[in-house]
Amino acid sequence: SMDYEVLMLSRIHEEWERTGDNTLAVANGLQKTGGLITGAAAIMVVVFSAFGLSSVIILKQIGLGLALAILIDATLVRALVVPSTMRLMGKWNWWAPAFMRGKKSAVGRDSSEDEGTV
Repeated sequence: SMDYEVLMLSRIHEEWERTGDNTLAVANGLQKTGGLITGAAAIMVVVFSAFGLSSVIILKQIGLGLALAILIDATLVRALVVPSTMRLMGKWNWWAPAFMRGKKSAVGRDSSEDEGTV
């Protein structure tokens, strides 16, 4: 589920670069990624819950454990903990060490190239 966290934080960062307003960036980022992340989490919960129907005990344990972990991550962590922490941290969300400041993003593009994208 880390890839969905990266997706959400990337979207929030894009909004922050566009607006410069942390509160608005967090709200818009969550709004634009919420449906996708919730849908993916729901699918994963159903799939891992199906492991609970197995006759092999270890598969039951792993499946139900993963289903519960994803459910907690999608509901509590992503919906409450991350947004509230980002709201409290404000501009410190985007702090970077001096040697990384001004570098291009990991995908090698500049944010100015995204003008006009949705």
